[in-house]
Formats: sequence, C-alpha cells, structure tokens
Amino acid sequence: MSILVCGSMAFDTIMTFEGRFAEQILPSQLHILNVSFLVPGLRREFGGCAGNIAYGLRLLGSEVTPLATVGSDGAEYIERLRGLGVNVDHVAVHADSYTAQAMIMTDRDNNQITAFHPGAMSQAHLNPVPAASGITLGIVAPDGRDAMTSHARQLHHAGIPFVFDPGQGLPMFGGPELLAFIEQATWVAVNDYEARMLCERTGLTLKAIAAKVKGLVVTLGGEGCEIWEDGVATKVPGVEATAVLDPTGCGDAFRAALLHGLSQGWDLRRCAELGNRMGAAKIATHGPQNYRAPLMA
Repeated sequence: MSILVCGSMAFDTIMTFEGRFAEQILPSQLHILNVSFLVPGLRREFGGCAGNIAYGLRLLGSEVTPLATVGSDGAEYIERLRGLGVNVDHVAVHADSYTAQAMIMTDRDNNQITAFHPGAMSQAHLNPVPAASGITLGIVAPDGRDAMTSHARQLHHAGIPFVFDPGQGLPMFGGPELLAFIEQATWVAVNDYEARMLCERTGLTLKAIAAKVKGLVVTLGGEGCEIWEDGVATKVPGVEATAVLDPTGCGDAFRAALLHGLSQGWDLRRCAELGNRMGAAKIATHGPQNYRAPLMA
C-alpha cells in the first residue's frame, strides 16, 4: 500500500530579507513599482509540494510514491528521494527542460514573495496516475494546470480517495473547475487565504464545501487549524514552535501528517493534531526538507 503524491518537484532558492516588505513598498507608488531587497542569507534547497510531502511521509514511516516531473538537472533530487526510501518509479525526467525553480524571499515577519519557473512541471500532465500499483490514497497538490485536472479525474475514476490541495495553484482555476475538483475529491485542504478565495470563486460557503466532501481542513498558521465534518467546524489549537526560522514547506509538512493519519484510519482531528506538530517542527528548521518528525502521540 502506498500514498500517491501528485505535485511539483522543485529546487528552492531561499533568500532572507532582514527588513519588512511593508516598509519598502509604497502603496501609492505600486503603478511604478521598482524595489530592490538586500538578501544576505541565501540557500538552495530541495522543494516542491510533491517532494516536500514525500519527505514528510517518509519521516512518519509511510510508503509514498510521488507522481512528478524533473528536468535535466533533476538526477540529484531523484537520488535523494531514493535514498530516503521513496518510490521514484513515477518521477518522469524531461531532458529538454530544467527542474521547476522557486525563488523565495522571506522578510523578518515571515511574509514571502515567490517567483516560480515551472520548467519540466509544465509536462506533468503527460505522466498519468499509475494503474494496478497498490495505491490506496492520493493527494492532488499544486502542479501544472493540466496535470492537476487530469490527475484528479484519474484518481476519481480509479476509485482512489484523495485530498484536493490547490495551494498556490488555486488562482489558475475558475469556479466551475474548482467545483469539479471538490466533487471528485474525498477531502479538501486549504489555508485560510485559499479558503476565502475558494469560497469567492465557487460561490459556496465553507459549510457548503464541507458538505460535498468527507472532511475539509483550513489551516490557520500558528493558530492551528479548523476542521469541518458533518456540517460542524472544530478548532484544533496550534502547537508553539521552539523557534520561528523559516515557514517554507510548513503546509506540506502538515499535509504529510494528514495523509499519514488518513492512511492509518485516524479521525480528522487526530490527523490535524499531528499536522500542527509537524508544521511546528518544520518552521523551527531552515529549508522544507531538513526537519525531523515530532514525537507521535
């Protein structure tokens, strides 16, 4: 039994700006925006939603199969995942592209500005959900637009329960498309900003969205998360981090815990509690794939 993680694999270039973005950008001058940020801290990390979630799942002991694409520079990433015990049989290599690249700048308040080059991710729709591979659970995480659409449809047609996690890919879709994702999915996971956008684009309330799926999770950063089941919302308190160093990949760490718990048959609250602990462990470590799993409870 394995968890299929449909999403991006990317290299993250993470830069640290020691000031505040809000102090550098003049709202009255946005029409002629021309700003420069001095970033004394810079790191290159393994990233992308599929890679990050796969990393978290392996920390928790789950079997995981990423469905993702890399470019001509992706061999090192594939070998890293293989060394962690990840099944890389369905990571496709496109030699005529670079692996997706995210350039992420974080200010002192943990606000982020990201530039993203999709590279090989643009071909992810050519990599179908594998048949007869022992997949029992999946997630459709941010990826190429066509890939997210086709993978959700393929998982649904195969009868494989999955989490719809639109993340930063949500703005690519209109209301009818988002409704189709929701109706195909078993669970939906979004952060609070994405939740508002999802409601705005579909014309549905969170309660109405939750009524269409088995469970809805809305993460609230350090405040924890809200879970919706059977028309009822329950707040799951956050976990205080030992340090706040880098938010990159916190959502993916939470989703790894969510998937791990669901695969074990846990109730949604217990999944969310582990997700909050995973997020707290991640934010206390630089980079999206350098943290260690919290103690299981």
